[in-house]
This record gives sequence, structure tokens and C-alpha cells, in this order.
Amino acid sequence: MSDQNPQEVEKLVICIGDIHGYYKKLKTLWSNLKSKTNPIQFNNALIIFLGDYCDRGPETKRVIKFLLRLPIKYPDQTHVFLAGNHDLAFAGFVGVLPEPLNGLGFRNGWEEYAQSEEREGWYNGEGFENMHLQGRRWGGKIKVKFNSVKGVDYQGSIYDAAPTFLSYGVPHGSSESTRAMAQAGPALATSLGGIHLFRRNGEGHGPCQGAIDPLQYMSINFRPRLISQAMGKDGSARTQVGRGGEGTRTELMKAVPDDHKKFLADLVWVHEEDNVAIETAEGRKNCKLIAVHGGLQQGKPINEQLKLLKAKDTSISKVECLSGRKTIWDMPEELKASSTIVVSGHHGKLHIDDLRLIIDEGGGYRDKPVAAIILPYMKIVRDTDCEN
Repeated sequence: MSDQNPQEVEKLVICIGDIHGYYKKLKTLWSNLKSKTNPIQFNNALIIFLGDYCDRGPETKRVIKFLLRLPIKYPDQTHVFLAGNHDLAFAGFVGVLPEPLNGLGFRNGWEEYAQSEEREGWYNGEGFENMHLQGRRWGGKIKVKFNSVKGVDYQGSIYDAAPTFLSYGVPHGSSESTRAMAQAGPALATSLGGIHLFRRNGEGHGPCQGAIDPLQYMSINFRPRLISQAMGKDGSARTQVGRGGEGTRTELMKAVPDDHKKFLADLVWVHEEDNVAIETAEGRKNCKLIAVHGGLQQGKPINEQLKLLKAKDTSISKVECLSGRKTIWDMPEELKASSTIVVSGHHGKLHIDDLRLIIDEGGGYRDKPVAAIILPYMKIVRDTDCEN
């Protein structure tokens, strides 16, 4: 098999669903994809990541580091990294989104959703004055603690961004988060805000066994200056430490490496690919493929949507094709008569309806798998799959 010419084997298109900070799941999924495909095909495949690399899971930093290495380790593969709504928001917070095409600045996009500012606790610290709406929502502190839609507590912000901050060694909310952890004391055992704590050791990061004092955890993982800001000389928590959110952005921008910022800045909002083979109930077809994080809207001309997505027009406060739900779930009527595959993640579901493919089985939940689909074979591979 290894003697085959790459031009003699069928090209694979592998679409990988939302990762949401789960490095170990990503690494295992990648190994499973390698083991379940022809090596020549795998090493020459088109790999489309469907977005949402950050938030919810504990290791966003390691996820992005893994993704950045792929073009070096697999130079014959083609890698496409789509922006998810979480990634756009992360990029907005650290200031790497392009300026709005209308020239009016990001502030112009706040008003439409201003009624949600208090409930969602939008970020209003250093640098918020010209920040994209989704960056403010991502870096803020939501007032409502329970996410009734998902049935879990929010992790810091409406985007569940606290684990992403922590993966870069910065507590979400800076002084306020630090103080809250200090007050929690040793009773804060093996989890924090719904995520597992990880202890550094000689072999990298491993799950903590049993209870761990949060101050011990912070002394290992966070900058000493941040700890000292929140603690008195006697080790007790101060009752007043600055305004909520101050310092958060500055610390995170220092902590996020430049190549990670460039990764976020370079994410594409849509990818089109011609002549993609797919097995259907009527047999094999060669189709056009459109990959976009959430999907395409009903009732709006497809060409107009694609033009907007290709331009990465940040004057739009909420990019429906990246963050919508019901409006982008189905295949648009305009495309139903054509041989066009629309593939996305985002929805927290694995859903296949003819040429409409939604590959997000995990949804950022700790106990659900990260999945991928291999075209043309329509084969689903998960991180939880056992090798045959």
C-alpha cells in the first residue's frame, strides 16, 4: 500500500467537528483517523476543521499549538481552518479582527443588542471602547450562572471562555476570579467552574488526583503578580481589588503567543471546494462543497452570503452563518436542486440529511465525543472509537 502513487488513489476530504479546547480528544481523534484510512490517502487528504477550537474544554492553548504544527508534520495535506463563533469572539477580544468594512468601527455594532449588556455582563475594561460586540461578550462575566439551554453552569462568560483564559495561565475576570478562588479554599477539590484542574508535572499536564488547594494550583499555573493582587499579606482574600475586568485583557494579550493570534486572525469564514466525491443513496456523486461553521441562511441569495463570508465583514455584530441556529440548520432551498454539499459544525449534533452534513457530536460537552466525517465514504470517526 505504501508504494502507491498519490495520484492513483482517491482523494479524501475529512471534516472535523468542534473541538472546544479538548486537546486529548483531538489527539485521539487524529490517531483514529490515521489508523482507519489508507496512509497515502491520509497524508494527501484535504482536512477541513469546522471551527470552535476554544472555550469549554480545558486546553485551548494546546489545541491551537497542535493545529499549528499540522502543516509542518503533514506537508502534503491541505488544511483549512474555519472560524467558529467562539473563535471570532476570542479574536475580537485579543484585537486581531479586521476593522469593519464600513469604516464606522466596532462600537457601531453594539446598539442592536444593548438590551442584553447587563444580563450578559459585557466586558468593559481596558480596550473595550473599540471592541467587536462578540469580543465584549466573550470576555465579560455573565450574571446568569445557569445555562438552561445546555443544562450546565456557564463558565465565566456567555461563551464559556474561562477555561480558555486558564489554558493561557490567566484567570478569567482577573482580580475578581482570583479572589473568588482564594475564598473557596481547599473545599474547591478537583474542579473549577465545571472544568478539571490540571497539575504540571515532569510529563506535562495530568488530571489532579483528589483535592487540590486552589492557591497551590494558582501558584503553579498563574503569574505570581496576579495572585498577590488578590491576596493580603496574611494569605487572606482582599475584599476590594479594582474594577471587574481590569487587567484581564492586557494579561491575556501578553500570554497568547503571536502565532496563536495570527492563527485566529487568519481563520476563514467559508471554504468552497469543487469536485468532491460523496456516496449517496443514489450512488456516488461529484459535488461542490461549501464548508461554513454554522450553515447558510434560508431565503437569502447564496452568492450574497458567500461574498459576505469571504470578505470577513466585521461590521456585522452577529454573523448568522457562524452563530445562528434554526435559520441555518437546513439546506437552503436554492441549493437543493444542485449537487452541493453544505457541511458545518456548531449545532451540538451529528446530523446527516442527504448533502446537508452537521458534524458536531460533542458540542463542547466533556462526556461527548469529537467527531469527523471522511468523504467520499461518509464514514464517521470519533475520538471514542476503539481500534479494530
